[in-house]
Amino acid sequence: MERSHWWFRARSEILMNGLKITVPSGGHLKILNVGVATGGSTELLRELGHVTSVEYDRDCCAFTSAQPGFEVLQASITQLPFSAGQFDLVCAFDVIEHVEEDGKAVSELSRVCRKGGVVCVTVPAFMFLWSRHDDVNHHFRRYTSAQLHQLIARPGMERLLHSYFNFWLFIPIASFRLLSRILPQKKSRKDAGSDFFVLQSPLLDRIFYWIFRTEAPLIRMGLPVGVSIISTWRKTMGTEK
Repeated sequence: MERSHWWFRARSEILMNGLKITVPSGGHLKILNVGVATGGSTELLRELGHVTSVEYDRDCCAFTSAQPGFEVLQASITQLPFSAGQFDLVCAFDVIEHVEEDGKAVSELSRVCRKGGVVCVTVPAFMFLWSRHDDVNHHFRRYTSAQLHQLIARPGMERLLHSYFNFWLFIPIASFRLLSRILPQKKSRKDAGSDFFVLQSPLLDRIFYWIFRTEAPLIRMGLPVGVSIISTWRKTMGTEK
């Protein structure tokens, strides 16, 4: 699903656009990808350099490590097993909302990033959009743009790009989630509760993909609202070991 679902495919284009306007090109970066899940984001980041993959969940780590060409280290984002200043690019895509101590998680991302390197995170937006999707994915919170900025902003961190995304589909997604709260339980969906339903129509899949992907060049301007947030920061000061 991470390789084929319209949401993931369009999100990948948005992430790469955000990274390419904030990090050097050339494919020689030393990259840390935290929370790799089934490895789709690591495959994406390999375009920019060598990727070290970290995953907390043991079962997911074992599953991904079993894939050809993957080596995944089992570790926590709040206690990364790397020395300070080791990576040019540190990514955590939809990870810190899973962590109770999100401030500690961000501090660790910054610690292992070298001076002049970039930290990139994405998170889900707006607590009023909370749904069973967040429950089944073990989220602690959703963020506003200001809350995420406050979490990452600290001495030695310079903001490069900060924007909501999934802007065009915000109203239908918000409407669906708010409506699901008032529908009788017996009429609610019987699956696990995730929003990542698979469209049965290839045409609809292509339509949603093309709508979502048009946001890729727009995040440079900073979209005013969305279902998710992307934020990239340059580390301008060194970190003690």
